[in-house]
Amino acid sequence: MAGARSLSDSQLVARCRDGDAEAWNEVVERFSRYVYAITQRGFQLSGADAEDVFQEVFARTYERLGDLRDDAALRPWLAQTTRRLSIDSLRRGGREQATESLPEPVDDAWIARLDEALSVHQAMDELPDQCQDVLDRFFCRDESYRVIGADLEIPAGTIASRISRCLARMREMLGKETGAEPVR
Repeated sequence: MAGARSLSDSQLVARCRDGDAEAWNEVVERFSRYVYAITQRGFQLSGADAEDVFQEVFARTYERLGDLRDDAALRPWLAQTTRRLSIDSLRRGGREQATESLPEPVDDAWIARLDEALSVHQAMDELPDQCQDVLDRFFCRDESYRVIGADLEIPAGTIASRISRCLARMREMLGKETGAEPVR
């Protein structure tokens, strides 16, 4: 699907309702990490249990997409569905293990941080390749300006300005996504 990554959640939902299989594939791709993060990091489900919850979340989403009242609310709807199914999985598993070993429930603040991380990840995917590369090297790989500059064959001083421009672009994209004014 050309440009599917640039479609909003509500546009994807609308296309899914129209029977667009490629839009559905994009929904699953866009939110698979999110669902897995909730199941594995948030609820500490085993790989097999997380996979079961993952399958059930997307099966229910596919079946009940028409019940979504606000197409833009897909992410919170998926989070709530994942949360409920993860708790059900823990309860089923709790019959076999001591209840003291069950993790603390995932709270709204944790989900909000996960939402924010997903938004940043999606915005990063929409940046030009040179921005993705320099931001990944600096923030994810913790490389210095000198190392990045040497690898890219540009002066280290240029790296700081490139990072600044790329971050400004990302802030602008994130501001448009949330409807908020970009932070300067």
